[in-house]
Amino acid sequence: MLIIPPRLRCLSYLSSVTIICLVSVLASGQTIRSSADALAVATRFAPVFYQGLGDDPRADLITKFDFDNDWRGDNNWVHLADETFPLKAFIYYAVSETRSHLFIHYAVFHPRDYKGGATRGRILSEIINEGVKRGGNLDPTGLSAEATLAHENDMEGCLVVVAKDGSDLSLARVVFVETVAHNHFLRYGVEAREGISTVSLDGQHPLLYIEPKGHGIQAYAGNEKEKDRKLLQYSYRNRADAPTVRSEAASYDLLPIQTTIWLHAKKGVNETFGTKMDYGVVTVSVASANGKARNRTVRIGVLGSAFLGKVGGPNMARPPWGWFDQDERKVSPGEWFFNPATTIKRHFKLGEDYSTAYTWQPFLRVGLTK
Repeated sequence: MLIIPPRLRCLSYLSSVTIICLVSVLASGQTIRSSADALAVATRFAPVFYQGLGDDPRADLITKFDFDNDWRGDNNWVHLADETFPLKAFIYYAVSETRSHLFIHYAVFHPRDYKGGATRGRILSEIINEGVKRGGNLDPTGLSAEATLAHENDMEGCLVVVAKDGSDLSLARVVFVETVAHNHFLRYGVEAREGISTVSLDGQHPLLYIEPKGHGIQAYAGNEKEKDRKLLQYSYRNRADAPTVRSEAASYDLLPIQTTIWLHAKKGVNETFGTKMDYGVVTVSVASANGKARNRTVRIGVLGSAFLGKVGGPNMARPPWGWFDQDERKVSPGEWFFNPATTIKRHFKLGEDYSTAYTWQPFLRVGLTK
């Protein structure tokens, strides 16, 4: 794998970023007009993931939620041990666009988070949760959830921000990446910036590292700590391989969030989701054909907010609209997913040349308005 040093034209208005994979656009115009266009964007900038393999390496293999041919969340821990279910490699994605940038969310699923060990971590997690129950659910700090060591299902991810140069994707440049690691957004820039770490690229593909056991994601550094453990490199190749724990490389395929886990989330609590939340309304800026922008308010309503899981900490894994940074508790739930343009502008203190007016955001029913 060739690791290309981060290079990008100087953008004077850009400052900071997180581990959401961010792709930023250099000129105005609309690139996406259909779901096929969105897939083309997602494939163009799909990250290369270096997956660390730990004590229970099968639990570190990337797959899809319904790897066991059903959408039940509370049997994934057990079914992972059944090797008749191949762990085909899929990554979920969603794409939105403003006049100046493309925003691509990638979500990575594992059937188990086994921090603390597959057995020991599960038992300790259950003891912690039982203690909270016996205390009358009194936990004013909310730290019991953070202390959970192991749980059924796990989903972490990234946001890639791309700067457009007209509608030609070959000219677009990845500028920021934010990743999700245990309720924190980690911010990266392709160019070196004060206070911001850098992320390397292979062409237009960010290089990311997924830790074993807990599966937090960060920029791939290729350092001794990463090299000391066995790594499995996942790259997008338009096919879903089913690697073994002895494999060194595998191809993954992409699945749209909107036609998979989103459909189950709209049903609230069900066999897939163990908790729900009212996400209320979201107000965003929407571009129009005359070049002006106007605000649009969209009611999101009630969605499944955490996957159903009974082993270890119950209902601990969250979909992308449930991700949050515990240092930004006052931010509206789901903002990072539903309104990435505003989130990135705040995180990196971007200027007026950076547009927050959407031309495409299918989860808010935004296409180009006339």
